[in-house]
Amino acid sequence: MAKVGVFVCHCGVNIAAKVDVKRVVDALKEMPEVGFAHEYKFMCSSPGQELIRKEIKESKINRVVVAACSPRMHLPTFQKALASQGLNPYLVSMANIREQCSWVTDDPEMATQKAIDLVARQIKRVVHQDPLEDISVPMTKTALVIGGGIAGIQAALDIADGNRKVILVEKSPSIGGRMAQLDETFPTLDCSQCILTPKMVEAAQHPNIEIRVNSEVKKVDGYVGNFEVTVEKKATYVDAQKCIGCGICQEKCPVKTVPDEFNADLNLRAAIAIPFPQAVPAIPIIEPDYCKKLIENKCGVCAKICPAEAINYDDVPMQETVNVGAIVVATGYREMDPAVYTEYGGRKYPDVITGLQFERLVSSTGPTGGELKRPSDGEIPKTVVFVQCVGSRDESKAHAYCSGICCMYTAKHTMIYKHHVPDGQAYVSYIDIRAPGKTYEEFVRRAIEDEGVRYLRGRVAKIRRLQNGQYRVYTEDTLVGRAVHIDADMVVLASAVEPQEDAVGLAQILGIAYDSDGFYTEAHPKLKPIETASAGIFLAGACQGPKDIPASVQQGSAAASKVLSIFARDNLVKSPQIATVDPTACTGCLTCSYVCHYSAIEEKEFGQRQVAEIIPGKCQGCGACVATCKGKAITLAGFSDDEIYEEIVSCK
Repeated sequence: MAKVGVFVCHCGVNIAAKVDVKRVVDALKEMPEVGFAHEYKFMCSSPGQELIRKEIKESKINRVVVAACSPRMHLPTFQKALASQGLNPYLVSMANIREQCSWVTDDPEMATQKAIDLVARQIKRVVHQDPLEDISVPMTKTALVIGGGIAGIQAALDIADGNRKVILVEKSPSIGGRMAQLDETFPTLDCSQCILTPKMVEAAQHPNIEIRVNSEVKKVDGYVGNFEVTVEKKATYVDAQKCIGCGICQEKCPVKTVPDEFNADLNLRAAIAIPFPQAVPAIPIIEPDYCKKLIENKCGVCAKICPAEAINYDDVPMQETVNVGAIVVATGYREMDPAVYTEYGGRKYPDVITGLQFERLVSSTGPTGGELKRPSDGEIPKTVVFVQCVGSRDESKAHAYCSGICCMYTAKHTMIYKHHVPDGQAYVSYIDIRAPGKTYEEFVRRAIEDEGVRYLRGRVAKIRRLQNGQYRVYTEDTLVGRAVHIDADMVVLASAVEPQEDAVGLAQILGIAYDSDGFYTEAHPKLKPIETASAGIFLAGACQGPKDIPASVQQGSAAASKVLSIFARDNLVKSPQIATVDPTACTGCLTCSYVCHYSAIEEKEFGQRQVAEIIPGKCQGCGACVATCKGKAITLAGFSDDEIYEEIVSCK
């Protein structure tokens, strides 16, 4: 016989400020199913959980209802309390009287009555709940990391240091990501390559990491612990096993017309080239759209002079399926094209450049060898205007969100500029200064007070090229209430952070959610900031939203810890609250498979016909298939018809 213990939480004053908790308890004590009812200020606290354990033992209750906040927050907490006393953890139910009662009305009477009603319904429901046992699934203890930037490298290294195999997939010819293009990093002005290169080399030399560059994920099947991932390696026309990285092919190639993507298209490079000097691996690739041999069957110089005979013009894309147990998505970001701001002249005026282009101009590995020169004429710019929020916080043209890093990298750029041109003058046109990180505010103050950078609060209206080659920047200074124009030699636009161009396509392959801007969405912004709605797939870095380097590294390590926690078990243990199909009632219409967001339903043969089958490892227990099945052939453990029916009709 069911004997229910009811525990009502005050949640400090979040619930008790509107709901008469004592009255709720007194009303529920009258129900015949209730063997014990009590109130407590914080049920999720250690004393609150101890109260549950005590009453399970002393009052012999065999079902529990907790009236508190959302079960998404603390249901696992109370399940563990039951399990510690030998009671099945799936014999507990929660009534949400905070979000659904206290927080949605100013009327205490209505809040109290609704709370009594909601808890009473859960009492009626929990009586019909059946004990469930966790599902144990074998798993492959190899991780896949998608993206070879700093977040992906950090995740791969941490997982590999945990003695697990890692496959690191990067679509570019080298790992390193966006950080490899930076000159210095804020707020310490450390050399970016000095920080990043050792990690790149460590990843390449780690015995547990397999790096696959020039590769992309094309298909993902399976579920947490048992993913089957199809990875395609693009044709590079260079045999990486033979190449010795001597660079002769790059030097002798007669075609020098390829825009250098690593240098933000500021210069041209050879049709066969290593992407940058510190590249890992340091293997060149041939750009097929520019190679005369591949286009016209002419030239072939690189093959003739290669001492290792590594050139292979017959190379083709190759696909391979790998088995992994968990996936970390760390695909990074791209810089927004500022051409949408026609009034600024981005991509039109040669000396109106983006922040990333400025990084390459001042880098020792950049197109000018680290000398800051105007792209138009090679002159040293004596006056530079840095324009913030180009594409950020501007819903009318680009994005409503703040790109997060622009205030800081602009302050860094002004300091680097003053180091290159001590007698030059830097101006910053800004809306607000957002510098929330450790020592970030001090860093911005240093640019203003120590370097003499002039900050003007206001949005730039227009940039016009003058006949003398300068650029007139029309802005304002709202702090003094006047319009301002500055004649500058160079303008640097702080372009917005955007998701990668293929971000949405990859999300659909992985089966993870993304927001209206294309950034990947976490399972819960507070409690599960690394996880996705698809079990076993985790996020790291700027693919989730704009982030600086420290935050990306932190997320990389956090994602790695989640992967290692999964791999720490012999088998994968998951919730038994999943759907099952009665094949005798299934008509084989497979409508359920069309509504399943997790690809957890397959077709199988049953007797002489085809029916639906649920894959236990993939099912997330959302219930969409149950609601869709016209023949009522699908049930969801923990949400049986009897439970739901009692919850609906118990209080009229």
